[in-house]
Amino acid sequence: MGRRRAFDEDEVVRAAVGLFGGRAYDGVSVDDLVTHLGVHRNSLYKTFGSKRGLYLVALRRHLADDVRPLAEALATATDAASALRLVASADLGLLLLAAVERAPADEEVAAEVAEALAALDQAIADALGISTALAAALTAAALGLRLRGTPEDAGAALAHRLDPLN
Repeated sequence: MGRRRAFDEDEVVRAAVGLFGGRAYDGVSVDDLVTHLGVHRNSLYKTFGSKRGLYLVALRRHLADDVRPLAEALATATDAASALRLVASADLGLLLLAAVERAPADEEVAAEVAEALAALDQAIADALGISTALAAALTAAALGLRLRGTPEDAGAALAHRLDPLN
């Protein structure tokens, strides 16, 4: 009979979301995972199969816990400015890093990212009564501001320029 697991898998996955969301997949080694998550190497492999396995579980958790609620909130946006503010204030670190780092090289990650972005686009389109293509451009602009680390006043200026959409 095997030993009981000495860690809370849910807590480990949440911590992995933060670690991968802060440093990206390639910026996190297995040693980093063992050290920061408090999980023995063998337990990590037994539970998640690999670093990539843990990454996929963490990405899916991030999409469920952070991105899906954002899409739900976006569905209630009354104008482009409020949609931009919602995106600007959301915790999207892992989604953004997955989109630029892993999605180009990993089809499974690319599919998860594409589905999440499509959900955001659709929520904005439905809330604002605009085409999905225009909503995708709005999503891309908001995420681009996040990627560039542009101050919030740039987001407000963009929202002001988008005022005719309302």
